[in-house]
Amino acid sequence: MSALFELGPEPAIPVEIIDPAHRETALRRLSAAQRRWLEQSGFTAAAGQHALLADAHGALSRVLVAMADPSNSLQALASLPYSLPEGQYRIAAAPPASDPVQLALGWALAAYRFERYRKAPRRPAQLGVDAAVLEQVLPLATATGMVRDLVNTPAEHMGPKQLAEAVKQLAKAHKARIKEWVGDELLSDNFPTIHAVGRASHRSPRLIELNWGKASHPGLVLVGKGVCFDTGGLDLKPSSGMRWMKKDMGGAAHAIALAELVMQAKLPVRLSLLIPAVENAVSGPAMRPGDIITTRAGITVEVDNTDAEGRLVLCDALAYGAERKPELMIDFATLTGAARVALGPELPALFGNHTASTQALQSAGDRQHDPVWPLPLWQPYMRMLDSSFADISNCAQGGHAGAITAALYLQRFVPADIDWLHLDTYAWNDADRPGRPRGGEAMGLRASFAYLQQRFGRRHGEAATEPASQGGA
Repeated sequence: MSALFELGPEPAIPVEIIDPAHRETALRRLSAAQRRWLEQSGFTAAAGQHALLADAHGALSRVLVAMADPSNSLQALASLPYSLPEGQYRIAAAPPASDPVQLALGWALAAYRFERYRKAPRRPAQLGVDAAVLEQVLPLATATGMVRDLVNTPAEHMGPKQLAEAVKQLAKAHKARIKEWVGDELLSDNFPTIHAVGRASHRSPRLIELNWGKASHPGLVLVGKGVCFDTGGLDLKPSSGMRWMKKDMGGAAHAIALAELVMQAKLPVRLSLLIPAVENAVSGPAMRPGDIITTRAGITVEVDNTDAEGRLVLCDALAYGAERKPELMIDFATLTGAARVALGPELPALFGNHTASTQALQSAGDRQHDPVWPLPLWQPYMRMLDSSFADISNCAQGGHAGAITAALYLQRFVPADIDWLHLDTYAWNDADRPGRPRGGEAMGLRASFAYLQQRFGRRHGEAATEPASQGGA
C-alpha cells in the first residue's frame, strides 16, 4: 500500500502545519476545550511536536504538527507516517512558504520500510495529495526506495549477477538495450582493472551497460561503483570495517535509480548507464599489493592497497564512457572514508572538472533539500599518487586528503574536454531519523536529477523520446 494517494471525495483527517513563529494565531482558531486539551497534554507547538484532537464524539478530527524549519518542507511531516494512527489524512493548512511537493515527499520517504526479510509491524498512515503533486513525488520516492532496497539487501542476495538483473529489469521496462561482459570477457574486451578486482570471487565480475535514447541527443553517461561486498582483498579489513560492506555498491544503486528517473521523465539525452559489478574477495587469484595493471586507458597502475578497489573498477568504466564523448558524465561511489571524516555521514562530497556544473549541481541540491558539498580537485596533490614503477599508484601515501586524491585518480581517466562530476557518497544512515530509517540511503540522487532536468529539459518544439527510437549506440 502506497503511503500517498490522490485526494478524492472520500473523507480524510485534516493535518494543520503550524509555523512555531505563529503559534498563537493557529491556536486561537481552536475551541476553548481543544486549547485546554493541548495545554494539559503538554503540546506547546515546539518544533517537531504533533498533537491529536478529537471531536465532540471522541473521534480523531484533526492533527496539529509544528514545523521545525519553515524553509525545509521535506522534514515537516517526516515523523508522522508511523506515529499517527493508520488511516487517511490530508493537509488542511500549511505556512505560505511551504512546498506541497516537498511536504508529500517527506511523508513518502518516512513511510519506507525494508521488508524483504521482516514485515513492518504496521502500515504507514496515508497522505492524500493533489494529482499534480502525486505525479511529481512518486518517481522520486520510488527511486529513493530503489536505492534503499538495493543497498539494504545483503551480499548473499545482491551479488554482481543480481545487480545486473536489476539493470536488465530497468532496460525491459523502458525498452533500452543491454550489453554485459562477464568473467574473462572483461579481459578479452579490455576491462582489466574490473577483472583484477573481482577475479578472486566465485561470483564472476562483470560490466553491465544500458543504452537508451536518440543518437541525435546529447550524451549522458552515468557510472556507479558496484562492489557488492568488500573484504578489502589481501589488505583485509578488520571485522568492524567489513560489517556493513554490503553497502559498497551504493554508487551503483544511485546510478541505476537516476537512470530510471531520466528514462521515466523521457529527458532528451542519449543515456549510457555503466555498472562495474564485482566482489572484492580473498582467494588464490586475488590481486596483490605491488601488482601493476595496464588499464583500458593505457595508464599503468600500481596496486598499493587492495582495499582501494573502487577507483580501480571505476577507472575502466570511466575510460569506456569517455570514448562515447558525452556532453556530461557523472559517477557515484561509496569511495572513501576520508570523505566521511571531512563532511560526516550526511553530506556527499562533490568533485567536478567544470566549475559551472559543480555549482549548478550544488544549487540544485540546496533547492531539493538533498545537499552535496564541493571539494577541490587540488592538482598539487597528484604527487601523492606517484609510483616508482608505474604511471600512477591506486592509493596515496601518508593518509592525507584521501577523498581528493581518490577523485584525482579518477580524473586521470576522464579527458579534460568532457564535463565530469564525481559524488563520493555514504549511501547509508547509521541511525533512525525522521524520514531517514537506518540503512541504505539515497544521497545526492534528487539533487542530480533536478540538475539534469534543468540542464537537459525538453528542448523547445521537441517531442519526448519515443520507445521506438530508443536503444541508441
